[in-house]
Amino acid sequence: MRDVRLGDEIDDYCVKCRRITNHLVVSILNREPAKVRCRTCYHEHDYRREEAPPKKDAKKEALFKEVLSSIDPAAAEQDAAPKKATKARGKKS
Repeated sequence: MRDVRLGDEIDDYCVKCRRITNHLVVSILNREPAKVRCRTCYHEHDYRREEAPPKKDAKKEALFKEVLSSIDPAAAEQDAAPKKATKARGKKS
């Protein structure tokens, strides 16, 4: 693979668009892109190597369940239970 140069087009995850889009390389550090600019929304951000940011913090989710259980214990148990699989819609025979 060739070295990346300023102005090259690469794919990366854009936090503003919330998807992988085309980006232009804006700055380079140690022969790797450091900052990129989204070609869709023109948002400039650090190069994320096509990885989406991690999901919500587990501590926040645990705190939410704790607060929910203090308000309505039945709702907290229902929220903790796995969701039932829905039937696929098929053709009628």
